Amino acid sequence: MDKYRIDSHKLIYHVPCVHAWLQGKTVYPIYMEVSPAGSCNHRCTYCGLDFMEYRPKFLETALLKERLTEFGRLGVKSIMYAGEGEPFLHKDIGEIISHTKQSGIDVAVTTNGTLMKPQIADQILGVTEWIKVSVNGATKETYAKIHQCREDDYDHLMKNLAYAVDLRRRHGYRCTLGLQLLLLPDNAHEAVALARLAKDMGLDYLVVKPYSQHPKSKTHKYSGIRYSDYEYLEKDLQVLNSEKFNVIFRIRTMKKWDEAEKHYDRCLGLPFWSYIDAEGNVWGCSVYLGDEQFLYGNIYEQTFQEIWEGEKRKKSLKWVEEALDVSTCRVNCRMDEVNKYLWELRNPPTHVNFI
Repeated sequence: MDKYRIDSHKLIYHVPCVHAWLQGKTVYPIYMEVSPAGSCNHRCTYCGLDFMEYRPKFLETALLKERLTEFGRLGVKSIMYAGEGEPFLHKDIGEIISHTKQSGIDVAVTTNGTLMKPQIADQILGVTEWIKVSVNGATKETYAKIHQCREDDYDHLMKNLAYAVDLRRRHGYRCTLGLQLLLLPDNAHEAVALARLAKDMGLDYLVVKPYSQHPKSKTHKYSGIRYSDYEYLEKDLQVLNSEKFNVIFRIRTMKKWDEAEKHYDRCLGLPFWSYIDAEGNVWGCSVYLGDEQFLYGNIYEQTFQEIWEGEKRKKSLKWVEEALDVSTCRVNCRMDEVNKYLWELRNPPTHVNFI
């Protein structure tokens, strides 16, 4: 039922780009994650980017719009606004999202949703591909405990979601609206209730995903979780699937967390994506934010083309491909499935011609 391929990857739909990479050519990112804001209005108990300290930094709107135009010209296909902070804290996020689409780039947002007020929804819903809202409880008590926020934030969130669903219906917008639950011992008992709530509201999906310990995170509260203890939820949630609503229970990813095993020896996925933090730094990998080995440059100081074709990035990619020990990387990183795919292309098994 994972029609969005959330528990897999979509690089298979970009064959020309992969072919160019196999030939050793420079390829520009298909997908980028951009953090318009460094601060956040929540302090979630599981936050992997707590080491970034939620600094009140915001990307400069005019400069970002200039770079977005450049991204579109260079062939970047999609941008997700998320990052180390809450994207809707940026005062110009509506304008930024609109300009992204005008630049020929598909737009998505991952958010806690509490600041996605009607005036913002009015501005962005018609130009956004999807919005995924992190909701880690079906009751305001559990929600506030995990998000470490006020209980009335839950009420604001539900009002915002209801408005977005109605707005989409009234205007016939195609924006996909979904929720994401990070499955924890603190909220597992509310997973089914949250799925029912999402379905009744008219949302498109609920993703139930596993925790992943960030190597730099200050919190290790959930590092010992075993998802084999929660496999029973898959059947309980599947009964809620319908033509209009999907529960995506990321069982494959959960098993990878329990096994803590990688099926490739080198990270090959970095050429196909990038991360820009709230200070304009361009990173090769969001797991290694703050590590100079992965810092390519800064969009305030150079054009993106200069950064992407620059010597710092070339040296970084060479070091990653030759020396990075992937066993030290984050389990279930964003490029995990992409890396498995690319590793097989580079290291095919025998008898591949017998298709």
